[in-house]
Formats: sequence, structure tokens, C-alpha cells
Amino acid sequence: MSKILSAVAWPYANGPRHIGHVAGFGVPSDVFSRYMRMAGHDVLMVSGTDEHGTPIMVAADKAGISPQELADQNNRIIVEDLVNLGLSYDLFTRTTTVNHERVVQQLFVGCRDNGYMVVQETPVAIDPKTGNTLPDRYIEGTCPLCKADGARGDQCDNCGNQLDPQDLLNPLSKVSGLPPEFKTTAHYFLDLPALADALRDWLDQVEEDGKWRPNVISFSKHLLEDVRPRAMSRDISWGIPVPGWEDQPNKRLYVWFDAVIGYLSASIEWARRRELAGAGSAADWKQWWQNPEALTYYFMGKDNIVFHSQIWPAELLAYNGKGNQGGKTGEFGALNLPTQVVASEFLTMEGKKFSSSKSVVIYVRDVLSRYQPDALRYFISIAGPETSDADFTWEEFVRRNNSELVAGWGNLVNRAAAMIAKNFGEIPPAAQLEKIDQDLLDAVNAGFVTVGNYIANHQQRAALTEIMRLVGEANGYVSKTEPFKMKDEALRARLGTVLNTLIQAVSDLNTMMCVFLPHSANAIDLILGGDGTIAPMPQLVETEDLDSGHKFPIITGDYAHVRKWERRIVQPGTPITKPKPAFQKLDDSVIAEELARLGL
Repeated sequence: MSKILSAVAWPYANGPRHIGHVAGFGVPSDVFSRYMRMAGHDVLMVSGTDEHGTPIMVAADKAGISPQELADQNNRIIVEDLVNLGLSYDLFTRTTTVNHERVVQQLFVGCRDNGYMVVQETPVAIDPKTGNTLPDRYIEGTCPLCKADGARGDQCDNCGNQLDPQDLLNPLSKVSGLPPEFKTTAHYFLDLPALADALRDWLDQVEEDGKWRPNVISFSKHLLEDVRPRAMSRDISWGIPVPGWEDQPNKRLYVWFDAVIGYLSASIEWARRRELAGAGSAADWKQWWQNPEALTYYFMGKDNIVFHSQIWPAELLAYNGKGNQGGKTGEFGALNLPTQVVASEFLTMEGKKFSSSKSVVIYVRDVLSRYQPDALRYFISIAGPETSDADFTWEEFVRRNNSELVAGWGNLVNRAAAMIAKNFGEIPPAAQLEKIDQDLLDAVNAGFVTVGNYIANHQQRAALTEIMRLVGEANGYVSKTEPFKMKDEALRARLGTVLNTLIQAVSDLNTMMCVFLPHSANAIDLILGGDGTIAPMPQLVETEDLDSGHKFPIITGDYAHVRKWERRIVQPGTPITKPKPAFQKLDDSVIAEELARLGL
């Protein structure tokens, strides 16, 4: 059994999240974590809302409320949406906790004291209309390297190079639309050149291991071609104070310095909460962070690769004293670097890039208010942006829901349970198996290895495709054996054998399917005579900051008792009643209705 850290990208709390966000960080991390628990590993899945930085201030000012009030509002919306989607976090918290601030400051001090945080004078972009400092991503212009338009002040998505705002050609503020003004001020910089050799050695090792997605490793190594110090503080009043600069309240740590440390601070908070509940020790987090045998997986969209394959590992190396400057580890001890950065590509919508400002957006909350959560989870898993950009269209959403979930998987469950309910009222015993029966059972049982290996290697589309292929095999078995024609009493034993074989296959497939479709898996488990807890679900818990008493909701759950990733023999005599459909068929009118909502 391995210790598995599922470190899930922190959704930004300047507004509700859309389905493109959860396609990158949410559903893939949950499928992986659920499978790893069922495979017998000890999983810690953590994340939270990212709540600092200028975008929060801009949105709060627009709403006429304080940044903390805006963060509180959006934190709750995001928590509710992720719980309803079924994401099984051990702890989903936030970056405005006292615990997080302390951990971030300790990481900063460790990096600084080891010589990897250096003070430099640098030009800072100011919005001429508001007078506020502009974050790099709030400045857009033409890339000075590839000449592509729409490059941001921190990175060009077209060529992948890191940039500084002053490098852009014809830069404009996204807040006011005016050219930013630049002034010179002192800031702390992470000395990436002093960490480049250690970063390169680490990336060479993970490339040799061959587990990373090719696009992620190639992009990450490309970043090292032009490595330079990166500013880690900002002129802003909303963020974590810079240790040593307490006399300068408008100097705060860069939101991307503090956000990635959330994986560590959330793990520490999780352990502290367990100790308070009498369920563990406040030091339990160390099993995932200091144990060299622990495996750590980071889930995100591709626009966050740079922060997880360069900035965060650089912070960890600096804290561990592993760069060219040397140094010693701080009080947290030597911290593990990522085992794998699992980055998905972009999900577009009806051929367009998601944009809340342009109303090209489908919020998670809106989808879940009208459709089953597993319909969205299914689409993301079978057709999402796993290794290449993918497009969400309402036509394809409806088609896959109706032809695959309803007519394929749902139909198999319903016909199996309905025939048993009608003919026996309970799962019948199997008599002598014929070759066709054994072939189906063997094929489905082999799926536990095939599907499991796919999920463990972050090939979730292939895993779900294989499950659906086996669903087709089971439906084909019904067509070949024709149990619905076995009405003669002399065929009753054979009928019982066929239906026992069929319900065993359905049970096995539901076990595999539960990591992708937890809500319907629990409903189907009830149909099969179970207790409906095959897939443990997350809980929204009202709580308070461990150190300040500020109230807010978290996501947590009890996932200790999960079904094993293996066949569980169905028990003859288990009552089976006439089932209700697990999935809702959608009318084609949904397509036009949803496109009209988008103004398309």
C-alpha cells in the first residue's frame, strides 16, 4: 500500500467555476483518487479556493464589497458545486486561513534564508485609471518573441515562453483598457537560475521514468531554456504579508507563490483537524510529504503547468537547500517534489474559448441544476481534454447521454434487474456454466486489470472506453442467450444461470464505473440489492478557522471503507425489485434551449 497525495489545483475565488475548470482539475483527480483508494492505497486528496491577488480586489470593488466578503461568497458557491459534482476531497479548504498564512511565511523564510530569495528593483505596472498594481495576467499585448497577439504579462500561450509585462509590445490593462504605467520598486525574486540545475536534474529523472504526459514534460523542459529570477512579491494590500517587510503593508507575497503552498498547508490543516476530532495526529501530514516512498500527483489545466513543474518544485528545492546555493531544510523537513504533473488540455465550448466576460460560459452550477452530475462527469471522462483540446457541444452532450449512458449502460442495468425481478424476485443461483457464460465473466473480470492500469497511468478516456466496450459485450450476451424467450419451465435452471451471469457482470461493471459515475453507481447498487454506498460521497461541513474562528464551509468525507477493486460475487437470494432508470434521457429540444441561453 502506497501513500498517494492527490494535489488538486485551487479554483480561483473571483467567481463561480465553469465546466472547463472542472474538466481540468476536478473530475480527473476524483476518478484517480477514487480508484487508488479502491486499489488499497492510502490517499490524501486536498485543495481549496485560491483567494488572494488583484483579480479578487477588482471583482470585490466592482461588487461594492470587501475582498474577504467576495471570497466568502464565492468560496461557498464553489464548495457547493464541487460537493454536488461528487469530488471526494479529504479536505477542501481556502487560502485565507491563518494556518495557510503561517505555512506560506515559513516556506518563504526557509527559501530566503537559504539564499534563494533576492531583492531586486523592478518596474511595476500600474493601472492609470484605478492606481492599483496590475497582476501580470491583467496585462495583454503582443508577444515580443513570436509576435502573437493576446500574450499575457507572465506568459505567451502561443509559444509557451515566460514573459514580464514590460516585455510585451503594445501592452494594455485588462481592467481599464489603457496602457499601463510602470514604476520602479523593490521586490523579492525567486532565484530560478540558482535552482535551474536541480530543476533540470529532476525533470531529466521524471522524463526517464516515462510516466509524464509527453506534452507536459516537453513544455516543462522548454521552460528551462530561458530561466531567470521570478518576482515573488507584489505591491498590493490583499494577500499574505512578506516576512521582514511588516512595515510595508502594501507589500504582499505573489498569489502564485502562496497558492501552490496550499497543497502543503491543506495537508497540515487536515492533520490538525483529525487530531482535534480524535482521529489522528497533527503530524500525520508528514507521511505524504516527508516519506520518500510517497507518490504525489498534481492535477490541473495546461495553463498552470509552469507553476507546478517549475515554480513549485523550485520553491521546494530552495526550501530543501538543494540548489546551487546549498542550504538546510526548515522545520517542515525535506519535502517531496511532485511525482507527476497531470495537466489536461483546454476544453472549449461550441468551438469557442470559455470567457465569462463574453458570456461564452457554462457554469458548473447551471449544468447541475438541469442535468444529472454523472452526465457531466461522463462527458468529461469520455470526451474531455485529456491529452488534446476538446470541444463541449450540447449536441454531443445529449447524444452521449442518450446513446451511451441511457441506451448502453442504463439499458443493461434495467433489463438485467427487470428480468430477475419478473422471473425470480431475487438473484437466482447459477447451475452449470456454458462457454458463453464463462467467456463473459472472464472478459469482465479481466477489465479490473485493464481498466485499473489505464486509470493508474492517467488514461481515463481509455479506461472508460474499455468499460463501455464491456457493457457492449454484456448487452451482446443478452442478445445471444435471449433469456426473455426462456419461458418453458424446463429452461428455468438455464434462465437462472444466464441471469446470474448477467447480474454478476453488471455488478462488476458498476464497481469499475463507480469511480467515474459515483452518484449513479450508488443508485445502481441499490437496484442490485446493495446498500447504495459503493461510492462514498463528499460532505459539506460548516466549520471555522482553526486559529481565528472565521466561519466557512469545507469539503471532507469518510472514504476509509471503500469497495475493493475486484469482483465481489453476487449472492443468490438477494431481493431484486423492478428498477427505476438510473439515467434520464434528454429530449433533443435541450440542444436548442441551451444554445439560446448562450445567444448562439
